[in-house]
Amino acid sequence: MLKVPVSGYQSSGCDHHYHHFKVMRHFPRIERLPPYVLGIVNQLKYDARRRGDDIIDFGLGNPDMPTPKHIVDKLIEAAPKEPNHRYSVSKGIYKLRLAITDWYKRNHGVDLDPESEAIATIGSKEGISHLALAITSPGDSVLVPTPTYPIHTYAFILANADVIHVPLSAGVDFFEGLLDAFKRNWPRPKAMVINFPHNPTTQVVDIDFFEKVVDFAKEHDLIVIHDFAYGDIVFDGYRAPSFLQVKGAKDVGIEFFSLSKSYNMPGWRVGFAVGNAEIIHALARIKSYQDYGMFQPIQIAATVALNGPRDCVEEIRERYRSRRDVLCESLNRIGWEVTPPKATMMVWAEIPDRFKAMGSLEFSKMLLEKAKVAVAPGIGFGEGGDHFVRFSLVENEHRIRQAVRGIKEIF
Repeated sequence: MLKVPVSGYQSSGCDHHYHHFKVMRHFPRIERLPPYVLGIVNQLKYDARRRGDDIIDFGLGNPDMPTPKHIVDKLIEAAPKEPNHRYSVSKGIYKLRLAITDWYKRNHGVDLDPESEAIATIGSKEGISHLALAITSPGDSVLVPTPTYPIHTYAFILANADVIHVPLSAGVDFFEGLLDAFKRNWPRPKAMVINFPHNPTTQVVDIDFFEKVVDFAKEHDLIVIHDFAYGDIVFDGYRAPSFLQVKGAKDVGIEFFSLSKSYNMPGWRVGFAVGNAEIIHALARIKSYQDYGMFQPIQIAATVALNGPRDCVEEIRERYRSRRDVLCESLNRIGWEVTPPKATMMVWAEIPDRFKAMGSLEFSKMLLEKAKVAVAPGIGFGEGGDHFVRFSLVENEHRIRQAVRGIKEIF
């Protein structure tokens, strides 16, 4: 409690010289943020672990496998070199930006200029947040799917823009929803955020979806921001297209990619944005004021990752596929019907009918307390998520089977 001296009194250290009241400071930007639901389950998980419970944790999408050795070795080699200890370039060293554009050419047939159409970011979360500050102002509105990964929404709320949610779920035509939301809102939205393969719903699209988006964006002067973080984590013969593969996509938008999932580098915080030069320039301007880029040895190691062989990416993908199969088969066997996703390192599981009325937060708490299994409640990803929980495939097959045995006992 703050003790505020009343004017005219000399403070003598005695309590009766003070009025006791609480000064409530207002931080309007922070007040626009709801409680971080995913944090509630995390806290309960930590409490349970402190009590000695063995919690099988599918809650956070935090890859559990090590970064491939050749990438770590490059970091170790670069770290002692003194020139690498200085401030780096906030938009990323040239060789990293070149590695990014070469990667796009090899993997998606997209031509990009490393000078003007690529920028390194401190993970894609930072990039999306700074981009929101760069391109939106109070009064601007942005179309965002719901449910979705929280930064897609809150980057723009923190930039004091307005967010218009477009429902994204199985059996709903998301593109029609985008059109409808656009027509219903005035002034017209300035930008749209899309994310395929999608976190948390695991939905995927084909190139024709992006073609429709590009045509629509051109017609209405709409900026497109595509989060492609799960572009490499695909199964069963599905290949995730890059938004930039569409002719004219560079005229309307940019795409974010991250090394976190493809190369098991979540803690390294390496991402990048590529595409429209004007939007990349706006992001670079904001970043030049707000950060100095990544530690240079990390950028050098990231360059080696992108330029290197793809077999480590294939191994990582195969590991997630195996876990997906074990989890989905085991859940289906105990009567929890789930459809194996075609992409991402998640399973978006609809809560069984008899537990639906609890809502996803209470259901997640029950799984934690009774089955010792942590999942992410769907409500944490926004409206439309409350009938679901998200499993992240970050436990091995043995632990997955153990988790499902615990869930079976509740069922």
